[in-house]
Amino acid sequence: MTSRVELRLAELGLELPPVVAPVAAYVPAVLDGDRVWTAGQLPMVDGALPVTGRVGVGEDLVPPERAAQMARVCVLNALAAVASVIGDLDRITRVVKVVGFVASAPDFTGQPAVVNGASELLGALFGESGQHARSSVGVAVLPLNAPVEIEMVVAIR
Repeated sequence: MTSRVELRLAELGLELPPVVAPVAAYVPAVLDGDRVWTAGQLPMVDGALPVTGRVGVGEDLVPPERAAQMARVCVLNALAAVASVIGDLDRITRVVKVVGFVASAPDFTGQPAVVNGASELLGALFGESGQHARSSVGVAVLPLNAPVEIEMVVAIR
């Protein structure tokens, strides 16, 4: 049976990917009581990063708009991780917290706009229950030279 969340993904022209294999010693998601905590999810597609590098404006930098698209991919990977421990994504009652890390050029200050890619997708999927607390953090570098990494906490029933 297809969940409401998966139907909404299909309406948006998206689908839940397979769970991304960890790149180090951790698990993709942990269920603790009525919360699921995801590990930081990179924008992996079919086992590879479609784009790498720091985010900013200029030559050899990932444009902020492209990084925002990658933040959406991170959310899809995070939801796949959540589904791996709870099964049906319709069990999600609230997206509680999103933390976005953006590999940033030294003068780049647009991290919130990049992480909006994640937040806007969650709002489109879950409506009001997709509204969440959030942090957007600029960092020097991310694993595998990814431009963005997203982690989430969701409440479940």
